[in-house]
Amino acid sequence: MKKVYSNKLHLIIFLLPALLLFCGVLIAPIGASFYYSLFDWSGFGAQKTFLGLSNYKELFTSDSINFMKALGNSLLLAALSVFLQLPLALGLALTLGKKIKGERAFLSVYFMPVLISTVVIGQLWLKIYNPDYGILNVFLRSIGLENLTRIWLGKKETALGAAFVPILWQYVGYHMLLLYAGVKSIPAELREAAMLDGASDGKVNRYIVLPYIKPILRISVIFAVTGSLKSFDLIYVLTNGGPLHATEVPSTLMISMLFLRNRYGMGSTIAVMLIVLCFAFALLISAIFREEG
Repeated sequence: MKKVYSNKLHLIIFLLPALLLFCGVLIAPIGASFYYSLFDWSGFGAQKTFLGLSNYKELFTSDSINFMKALGNSLLLAALSVFLQLPLALGLALTLGKKIKGERAFLSVYFMPVLISTVVIGQLWLKIYNPDYGILNVFLRSIGLENLTRIWLGKKETALGAAFVPILWQYVGYHMLLLYAGVKSIPAELREAAMLDGASDGKVNRYIVLPYIKPILRISVIFAVTGSLKSFDLIYVLTNGGPLHATEVPSTLMISMLFLRNRYGMGSTIAVMLIVLCFAFALLISAIFREEG
């Protein structure tokens, strides 16, 4: 009994620094954000007006804040990530997992956008979309489709799609690498047995590969959805939520509230809602995969 107690005490001592760090870095800021979300505060001075849950009510009802539009944009990005980005990443992972020639080189090329600074990627795509000398409009003019040229990031009709393309492009390699690691971990005997039984590549992927890498697929879906809800940097560099809030997402709206409108309480409210939504979607996706299993 004394030995068991001693082991537990040792575990607590070893875990205590990590627990304190976890609480200090994650739990305490979340608690502080929730606290400030209950007040009307400019972020300067000590004077705060207690509002209770009024900020949360205003967040979902006020047309001047337009949170539902920003959330809708993030949910659209999440849908594109799950139904466009992840299938592409999975296709690349399955192809590279077959030990093709130049496998390592392809892995490096596809993963390279993940390693590049987001600001650099934003500046790169700003040049691509430039209406005068951008490669996209120049290409359309060169093939006689000048009527299709646009001010891609300056029109409400095209800004949202144009801003989403670099985000989807940047993280295809990230999800591909996760799925590729899962594909490579499948025992070769399973594939060989299926091939000997006459299974095609499609059936091997469907009945062996996909069930085997299902836990990694779940993680990729969670990362894709929560990452879309938290998307900020590329949107900020490309459009800063414009034109006329057409590409606004919750994170850019939060920054606007905090630093431009001096509404620290409302900015904290948006931060809390983002945390709640990310946790809710993570739990929902985990439950869906558990039921399918």
